[in-house]
Amino acid sequence: MDLIVSANGEARWGERVMRAAMGPAGPIGGKREGDGATPIGRFAFRYLLYRPDRLRPPPTGLGRRALSPRDGWCDDPGDVLYNRPVTLPYRARHERLWREDDIYDLIVVLGHNDDPVVPGAGSAVFLHVARPDFSPTAGCIVLGKDDLLALLAQSGPGDFLTVGPTA
Repeated sequence: MDLIVSANGEARWGERVMRAAMGPAGPIGGKREGDGATPIGRFAFRYLLYRPDRLRPPPTGLGRRALSPRDGWCDDPGDVLYNRPVTLPYRARHERLWREDDIYDLIVVLGHNDDPVVPGAGSAVFLHVARPDFSPTAGCIVLGKDDLLALLAQSGPGDFLTVGPTA
């Protein structure tokens, strides 16, 4: 099934309608690193990362892995591990996945710019937990924690996130 997300802040998963947010520049074709946009397209749910100190392994048909304080994601287009998970400390620019806030307590890694990775075409585009005010992200798609947990309980291989200008 597809999670369909529109620029107006609505997400649909079957009959369920949820509040969502994305990058402040909205959906865009031709995503570039640091542009504040969310890429237009259809992206497979790859696997789930979760914070084991904050919640139990959530039920899901997706592969899942517990995060650790040493988990990061490379966002340096000049690095060989661009748009890939890395172990911290890491020499190139990266994002820390173990955060003080709760937005990365659940991270669905999406099939954006990963097969093959194109340097500069956007990294760390995830589906994750929204801030309480649903403020814009750097380009990720976010849902409320309860909505994301409900979606995960019904998710598995073959599910996708679809973002379009009029999705």
